[in-house]
Amino acid sequence: MKAIRLEKPWEVACVDVAMPAARDGMALIRVKAAGICGSDIGAYRGTNGLVSYPRVIGHELSGEVVSAPEGPEGNPRGIKAGDRVVVDPYLYCGRCYPCSIGRTNCCENLRVLGVHVDGGMGEYFAHPASMLVPVPEGMGWVQAAMAEPLTISLHGIHRGGLKAGEYCVVIGAGPIGLVAALVAQAYGAHAILLDIVDERLSFAEGLGVEHVVNSRDKERCVREIRAITGGSMAQLVMECSGSTAAIRDTLDFASYAGRITFTGWPAKETSLPTGVVTRKELDIRGARTSAGEFEEALRLIRTGEVDMPRILSGTVSVDEAPETIRDIERNPGKYMKVVVTF
Repeated sequence: MKAIRLEKPWEVACVDVAMPAARDGMALIRVKAAGICGSDIGAYRGTNGLVSYPRVIGHELSGEVVSAPEGPEGNPRGIKAGDRVVVDPYLYCGRCYPCSIGRTNCCENLRVLGVHVDGGMGEYFAHPASMLVPVPEGMGWVQAAMAEPLTISLHGIHRGGLKAGEYCVVIGAGPIGLVAALVAQAYGAHAILLDIVDERLSFAEGLGVEHVVNSRDKERCVREIRAITGGSMAQLVMECSGSTAAIRDTLDFASYAGRITFTGWPAKETSLPTGVVTRKELDIRGARTSAGEFEEALRLIRTGEVDMPRILSGTVSVDEAPETIRDIERNPGKYMKVVVTF
């Protein structure tokens, strides 16, 4: 079958690989759509230290079940052949402390598709049946594949405990940050989306994001947030860019007794003035991947509360995927989200 594989950094190709085998507890899926994620671009660049090579990429997946194990053990949702599903790509051990309290995304032995193990950007994929989520009737394959990035945004919002009526500053108008702003508004909160690229902010404004602010001038940005929030600043600040400077800025954008979630992955350590954290009594929380958010993501897409197709830059075939990955790396400003179809 065809699959998209990185032999090493800067070398990506559509290659012929063996069909996967569905071992005990696993379902075989005919992949219909696979999103290209920013982490796939990082793997292509060689900047993600967790990725080993060679590696088939792809973790934003939707498809049709070809075969599935029988019985409730290992298949609690009763997944069967012919079902339309999305793939939860975060493989956890089920034995460590985080797994024991349901925070499987923090598993001490976490393995992520396309990073630690081969992903599913190929014609077929085998995955534990227990980690497949049914797709609602009437939802297209491309829409379904876009559920995974929505779960990341949802998880950051959930970790921050966002409530209706609150102000939520989101830093970074890439796919995760933009969608987080849309989720915040779906929750009845007021989104304030920050970025240093005016084109991205204009795009977000066109999607209905309530407030957009260019954050290149820090002092001006603080003044604008203060004016929007009536002086209180934001009850939740969600950092989605991975910029060390932005991580530092979260403390100044947050209200007293505010919360901060770190979803972006910075390349370097950030020095933080802990006196500000104490004075404002801020809650700072990590927000890694997602855990149990796929059903909600699919519901939000189905109802249109979060209009994921609006961020779709386009679809490409599996044969076109390697050159598309190269072009996304060269020209990231041209793209928001691209999905490979099979």
